[in-house]
Amino acid sequence: MSVITAAVMLFLIMDPVGNLPIFLSILRPLPEGRRRKVMIRELLISLVVMLIFLFTGQELLNLLNLKQEAVSIAGGIVLFLIALRMIFPGEGGVTGLPEGEEPLIVPMAIPMIAGPSILAALVLLSHQYPAQMMDWVLALLLSWGASAVILMFYEQVHKLLGERVLTAMERLMGMLLVMISVQMLLDGAVQYLHR
Repeated sequence: MSVITAAVMLFLIMDPVGNLPIFLSILRPLPEGRRRKVMIRELLISLVVMLIFLFTGQELLNLLNLKQEAVSIAGGIVLFLIALRMIFPGEGGVTGLPEGEEPLIVPMAIPMIAGPSILAALVLLSHQYPAQMMDWVLALLLSWGASAVILMFYEQVHKLLGERVLTAMERLMGMLLVMISVQMLLDGAVQYLHR
């Protein structure tokens, strides 16, 4: 897997466009001066968490005695479920925060930016290709940076594109993620069958 492929996959999993309406609803009650500071803080926290998972992923797998094939298939299943939620979003609230409360780590940094699916993908990358760790750091920084730009300008992006275009883009990203997840499942199955 190349740096660009990994970066695109991680960007799709982070789903900053899909998170825009949620971030709008979380940050809207805060004073205008605090919104950008909260966003920067949450983005930095999410990056630190993702880097920790990237570098400790191999040790975590060794500790749990997990095989590469199992992680690939499980990662594909998780990505598939996330993709389905992007294509067919469910009902209900998204944050669970009382109105006006400033978020800290949860729910913006974790699980919205650094969610379980991206952490699983980072563990999988570090396990499958341990010799390419610097490539994965670069891919993570590229995808996180692109997500950060979109999320930092969430109000402008929302106004520019509108609700319908954002919804359509989220569905498209979900479809791409379904294809990536199916490929991960197939790769894991092929590796298992050729052992």
